[in-house]
Amino acid sequence: MCTQCGACCAAPDIAALDKPLGVPCSFLTAECLCSRYETRPTVCRDYQPDALCDYVQAPTLHERVKRYLEYFGLEAEAQRVATLGIVSFKDARRLPLAKT
Repeated sequence: MCTQCGACCAAPDIAALDKPLGVPCSFLTAECLCSRYETRPTVCRDYQPDALCDYVQAPTLHERVKRYLEYFGLEAEAQRVATLGIVSFKDARRLPLAKT
């Protein structure tokens, strides 16, 4: 069951919305709801809440995103996105691959 926490709209990258990792969707409202819910892309429509939704529960969206990224081991990549000021996939495609 969806907890309307907004983590799925802020943590993962969503190519259909040109939204990189760790950057909140531009359609996510302050109440963590989708402002274009009726016309959202298929990837958003098809998303099914699961146990991860319970795992990431926290008081703030920032904390929920942090828990999501930690769960998948994506903290460093999200930090790289933030540090480089990436706000779209177009920006991200211009960067060299991260060294592991």
